[in-house]
Amino acid sequence: MTALTKSGLTKSGLTILGLETSCDETAASVVRRGADGRVEVLSSIVGTQFEQHAPFGGVVPEIAARAHVEVIDSVAAQAMRAAGIGYDALDGVAATAGPGLVGGVMVGLAFGKAVALARDLPLVAVNHLEGHAVSARLGAEVAYPFLLLLVSGGHCQLLEVGGVGACKRLGTTIDDAAGEAFDKIAKSLGLPYPGGPALEKLAQAGDASKYELPRALLGRKDCDFSFSGLKTAAARIAAALTTDQERADLAAAVQFAIARQLSERTDRAMKLYAADHPAGERRFVVAGGVAANGAVRAALLKVCQDNGFTFDAPPLAYCTDNAAMIALAGAERLAAGISDDLDAVARPRWPLDEAAALSNPSNSFGRKGAKA
Repeated sequence: MTALTKSGLTKSGLTILGLETSCDETAASVVRRGADGRVEVLSSIVGTQFEQHAPFGGVVPEIAARAHVEVIDSVAAQAMRAAGIGYDALDGVAATAGPGLVGGVMVGLAFGKAVALARDLPLVAVNHLEGHAVSARLGAEVAYPFLLLLVSGGHCQLLEVGGVGACKRLGTTIDDAAGEAFDKIAKSLGLPYPGGPALEKLAQAGDASKYELPRALLGRKDCDFSFSGLKTAAARIAAALTTDQERADLAAAVQFAIARQLSERTDRAMKLYAADHPAGERRFVVAGGVAANGAVRAALLKVCQDNGFTFDAPPLAYCTDNAAMIALAGAERLAAGISDDLDAVARPRWPLDEAAALSNPSNSFGRKGAKA
């Protein structure tokens, strides 16, 4: 292993192997973070499990975990070959340690520990959400601090990101995430898995004004989200539809409703954020799988323009789960002198702002709710 300087960086920077297995993608990536902070993705391999889960219309945790076990070694080997380096060129290993489907998380974390132990490399146990938080930095130089909307199949949060490990939660979903709503409503419409992209495609032929869907939490002035009512209402309407045009209209209405709620809550968060940050720090980042949706991006871009914020999003390849974002999060932690012991545990739940999660939980005990 190359010796680290006091700052955590060698003269040429850090080269990190990243591993991601929190849901149904088995991913590995090699990322180089230069001493000047510039980022270069040397490889990014993502193995999907669409065929295994398609018959069930969603991810089956047991099937996902077994699939990760079967391919994690070959996916990592592909990433190393594509990067054109050997393990002796690595400065560290970063693996998702949560939150996620814990059986899958354990696979990638255990593989990362094995590489770290065998090669005498530092291990970084990465919060999957922190990976999404830094993912926009894979395609552009996005400086800290910034306001983040993390929106995916399992997570929906607004966070003030001040730097590595410094996140303050401004809002979160109190029930379902936006990506889950997209997927479950798509299933109600008879669309194939994964449902979000299929619903977006169907919505292109629809008229969003044909259906009026409920708007959640209108009496509240905070930045929290709720999509369960929308999901239920859309499923009931979908059960009575008889034509393809009706299905397209409902898809368009659902997409509009989700984009509207995301943009309204983001507008509130921007006003709170702007009160404490000068114009030069008013940066907005949207990350997560739903960030790939064109209608959502357009709505958020307008909110940024209205509030004087810059807009950044990861390249489309890094919106959904990938290992490049995990490698970058690991590199930034190593650069700050942060690493983990080999007894790091896999965590099914792991909020970025643990203080806020403990003092103001989004769900009371005994109720199903948001995954983070």
